[in-house]
Amino acid sequence: MHVIFVEPGFPRNQREFVRALHSVGAFVTGIGERPLEALDNELRHWLGAYEQVRSVVHEPSLLAAVRRVQGRGWVDRLEATVEAHIQAAAAVRATCRIPGTSTRTAYLCRDKPAMKEALRAADIPCAQSIGTNSMEEAVAFARQVGFPLIVKPRDAAGAAGTSRVTDEPGLLAALRDSGVPRGASVAIEEFIEGHEGFYDTLTVDGQVVHDFASHYYPNVLEAMRTRWISPQIVSTNRIGLPTYDEVKRMGAAVIAALGIGTSATHMEWFFGPKGLKFSEIGCRPPGVGAWDLYCAGNDMDLYREWAHLLVHGRPSQRPSRRFASGMIALRPDRDGTISHTEGVDELYGAWGEWIIDSHFPPPGARTQPVEGGYMAGAWVRMRHPDYDVLRGMLDTVGQKVHVRAH
Repeated sequence: MHVIFVEPGFPRNQREFVRALHSVGAFVTGIGERPLEALDNELRHWLGAYEQVRSVVHEPSLLAAVRRVQGRGWVDRLEATVEAHIQAAAAVRATCRIPGTSTRTAYLCRDKPAMKEALRAADIPCAQSIGTNSMEEAVAFARQVGFPLIVKPRDAAGAAGTSRVTDEPGLLAALRDSGVPRGASVAIEEFIEGHEGFYDTLTVDGQVVHDFASHYYPNVLEAMRTRWISPQIVSTNRIGLPTYDEVKRMGAAVIAALGIGTSATHMEWFFGPKGLKFSEIGCRPPGVGAWDLYCAGNDMDLYREWAHLLVHGRPSQRPSRRFASGMIALRPDRDGTISHTEGVDELYGAWGEWIIDSHFPPPGARTQPVEGGYMAGAWVRMRHPDYDVLRGMLDTVGQKVHVRAH
C-alpha cells in the first residue's frame, strides 16, 4: 500500500507514525515543509519518497504535491494526524479521489458550533452553543442561556484561545480580544460544570476497534490558567468496568453521526450535575503524548496498530490494561530562567520502577508560559497497576519535585 503522510518531521512524534507505516509494509511518501536534508537519517530511511511544500495547510501547494506523487503511481491513502492539517488534507483527498476522512467530517470535527449542531440533531447531549461574528448576537445568546459561558475560536484545539466569562462585561471583553468587532467568528458555549476527561479510539469503517479513557486533574481550562497547579492526565486501566459504558456509547454515537470511518479519534467529555455531556471531538490522535501513555499502560505499540489498521484493515494487537498510566506537568515558581530542580533524585530513588520517562529543562533554559501546555516545561510520566495508587504517586511528585526559576 502507498500512503502519503503529511508533515513527517514536525512535531517530533510525527516520525512515529512514519515508522509504524514502514514497519507494516507501507510505501510512505512524506509531504512536509522542511527540506529532505533536514530530516534525520532514520526518518529518511522510513520514507520511500518526499515532497517539500511551502505550507502543508496551503491547499494549492498540498494539492500540487499530491498530484506530483500520483503522477508517479497509485496512492491508496493520504493521512494527517495534526489538528491544523486535517481540513486541508481532506480537501485535497476529495479532489484527488483518495479514500479517507471526508471534507464534511473534517469540517464538523473542526468547527465547534457546526459539530454541536450536528450532534444535537442526533440526540447526543452537549452544551448549548452558537457560532457568531456579531457582538449583538453573542449578547442575545448570553441573555438567553445565562452565565458562565465559554468563548473560543471556532477551530480551537484544547484550551487555546479559550475564555470563561461570568458576566456581560466579561463577555464583551472576550469578544473584543477574539477580534469579533473586526469580523472574526467565535464559538460561544454554555459552561458545563463537572469532571473533564477524554475517550480515544481507533476505528475501522466507523467501528471502534480499540478504545482508551483518560481523566484531567483539574479540568483543562483551570490547568492552563493557574501557575501553582501541577496538572495531571491519567489514563485508566479500568475501562472495562460498567462505569465507562455510557462514555463508550456516546463515543460510538458521535463517530456515527459525524461519519468518521477509518481513523484515530479524540473525544472530550464532561460529567457533572447535568450528567454526561459531549464537549468536542477530533478525527486524529490526541496530543500531549497520550498515545505514549497508552503504549506504556497496555504493553502495545499503538502507532504500529494504527498503521496496521490503515494498511491491513484488521487489528494485530490487544491492549493488556495492565497499568494505569499518567503524566504530571511541573511548572516553575515564576517566569524567567531555570535555576535548578529539587527532588528528582529522591523521586527516582523511591519510584524509579514506575517511571516511564521524564523531562526537566536544564539550568539556564527560559521558562515557558503556563498556557504553553502540559509538556511545555518539566514533566514526569508514570504507570502503576492500581489507578488510585498512581494518582497518589503523581500527587506526591507535584508536592515534592520543584522547578525553580529566577
